Amino acid sequence: MAVELETPSTPIAPAVASGKTLRRVALAGNPTAGKTTLFNALTGMRQKVGNYPGVTVEKKEGRCTLTAGEEVLLLDLPGTYSLSPKSPDEEVARDVLLGLRQDTPSPDAVVIVIDASNLERNLYLATQVLELGIPAVIALNMNDVAHSAGKSVDAHQLSLELGVPVVSLVAVKGEGVPQLKATLLTQLEAPKSPELELPENLEHARTTLADALSTPLTGTRSKTGARGVALRLLASEVQARTVGEIFGSTAAGTLAEMRADKNLTPLAVGASEAAARYAMLNPLVERVVQQHAGEASKSFTDRADAILTHKFWGLVIFGLITLLVFQAIFSWASFPMDFVNGAIEGLSDFARRVLPDGSLEDLLVDGVIAGVGAVIIFLPQILILFFFIGLLEDTGYMARAAFIMDRLMGKVGLHGRAFIPLMSSFACAIPGIMATRTISSRQDRMTTIMIAPLMACSARLPVYYLMIAAFIPNLRLWGFTADLPVFGNRFFGLTLPTVVIFSLYALGIIVAMAMAWVFKKTLFSGPQPALMLELPPYKMPGWRNVIVTMWDRGSQFLKRAGTVILSISIVLWFMLSYPKIDRDAVENVPTVSPAAGIQPGPGNAPQILNAPSNGENEEAETARENRLAALQQENSFAGRIGHVIEPVIAPLGFNWKIGVGLIGAMAAREVFVATMGTVYAVGEADEESQSLKDQMKSDRWPDGTPVWTTLTAVSLMVYFVIAMQCISTLAVVKRETNSWKWPLFMQVYLTGLAWIAAFLVFQVGKMMGWG
Repeated sequence: MAVELETPSTPIAPAVASGKTLRRVALAGNPTAGKTTLFNALTGMRQKVGNYPGVTVEKKEGRCTLTAGEEVLLLDLPGTYSLSPKSPDEEVARDVLLGLRQDTPSPDAVVIVIDASNLERNLYLATQVLELGIPAVIALNMNDVAHSAGKSVDAHQLSLELGVPVVSLVAVKGEGVPQLKATLLTQLEAPKSPELELPENLEHARTTLADALSTPLTGTRSKTGARGVALRLLASEVQARTVGEIFGSTAAGTLAEMRADKNLTPLAVGASEAAARYAMLNPLVERVVQQHAGEASKSFTDRADAILTHKFWGLVIFGLITLLVFQAIFSWASFPMDFVNGAIEGLSDFARRVLPDGSLEDLLVDGVIAGVGAVIIFLPQILILFFFIGLLEDTGYMARAAFIMDRLMGKVGLHGRAFIPLMSSFACAIPGIMATRTISSRQDRMTTIMIAPLMACSARLPVYYLMIAAFIPNLRLWGFTADLPVFGNRFFGLTLPTVVIFSLYALGIIVAMAMAWVFKKTLFSGPQPALMLELPPYKMPGWRNVIVTMWDRGSQFLKRAGTVILSISIVLWFMLSYPKIDRDAVENVPTVSPAAGIQPGPGNAPQILNAPSNGENEEAETARENRLAALQQENSFAGRIGHVIEPVIAPLGFNWKIGVGLIGAMAAREVFVATMGTVYAVGEADEESQSLKDQMKSDRWPDGTPVWTTLTAVSLMVYFVIAMQCISTLAVVKRETNSWKWPLFMQVYLTGLAWIAAFLVFQVGKMMGWG
């Protein structure tokens, strides 16, 4: 079973299985070395994903059964190029290896995953880790890619050079994985890595600090790792308080004194270390890497990149790929989403049949099942999105996508990697926000999260379709009519409804880009980060890795969002269902439409309705129940809130009934249509319901003027383009940012922006005589 993540204030106790303490093994490596592929190959589905306490960096742990049946606990550290961190991910990797995180104990051993096709750059991190004195093994991965590039690495010679076991792997195919498991069964010793030749002042500082660290360090690291830990502290901006808590006040004081020297600042130390480390690695790589004779002048990756990263053809191909992903999320998911929706409806019908009428039935059906359904309905889109993301990452194309889009996204201060999350948000903002994890810069990631809901998700379409069908004339702006066999007379061209839909999508994009520019100048300001990324060689995807990634993200979505969304859905159900009207006092039903005459207002006595309740036919009984439901909703807490907020939303052209619809739409945007069906006493309704359209058109303000006009419909659509009308999205933002501050900020800023936009549309339209 997977290991549960905990967040205690004291170090976590060693993992225990059947009374036996599990060894903790960390996987470290560069982001493109295949570390996560190896982690998935070792753990399969036996993994648990969460966040490190206090940060948004992902924490992945899993159990691995070795060849003799022994289990170890694997921790997949965030990918990093160096232990001199420049991002939160790299800070976490450094802190875990140095033992600076109280919530995550130092590993008993470390597997360092390196890319055989790019050995020198990977050995930079590997030697830094080896110097920490933790028992280690090198996983020499991606040998197939190295061979295709005309290179081979002598694993035995590399083992002699580094003083640790080296196991050759092709993790994506499972080759070498059994040998790695067997190696982990052996008694690994502290490595004896090559010694760096540092400048004299830095060497003296490292030795002095290592002496101060030796007492707090325990185990094998106390003998061999103190100098490595000392160098990492000198090269990093680790807080003195943290050093004091972990290594003692003497070490903290010594480090503070050294940092006062301008030649021993982290920047200066990092520069000196880089020069010394590459001077050590260059001859080492020459000794262990052999170049095959007759190597092709250009590799497959070089030839492919000549097209795929071309200024013109690269954009065209990338556009086709994103169109495929968009089509899959937007259209292909419709069948499984319909299946899930049907299952939820079937479960609701079953619950209504077996449960007695009353509040418990309403809670379970309209609160619990409907709340869970609001989450599960998006699961097919989540799975499809992360299938494609996993596929693009595993083949090496994702880095090219960021490279291609960086110039365009950079005009508003965004990172190239922001494109995929924003594109995904057109289907649903939830997977889009989850996909921002591929963005390393916190400022760019937060900016992308804040604007993702502005992409017109598919849940808005029922609202758009209802408004357009009822109030936007189907004018033909351009085109022709053709009489086709089988299909009959068909129009081909541009219509006004098409222009309206396109304009709504365009408005969302324009507002999103404008807000991105604002955020990058204010809340998330700072120099625009240069796009520094490695273009890994193209390779065949590891299908198991892609499937595990897809499953992992889907399960995270259900676990992380489900609990919050379910609780808020129950609150919304309660607001729409209570207080209950006294149905016994309502003997009859009015013959007049509620839209035209029922306005008791919150707190008023129940109306005596005047149609016979006994002996009426099924149609009349259905109409009576619909009108009772409308009366119940008006007198509910949500209905009363609708009356309270009517003065605020009236300048947008909205009355209290639309206000109730906006409250109901917080569960999910498309719920607005169903809520309108209840408020207008037509029962179950969708965007094609003619009775709902008729009732809306007959609704009147107290002065007799119609509530619903074309201008009102446009104002409402503009409001829906911008407003934050989805608790599911807010729940995911909370989980992704580890704070309620940002979802609350998102709710306030988007609602305020939507109000301003709808106000301008409605008031300017009235001034121009469009109302």
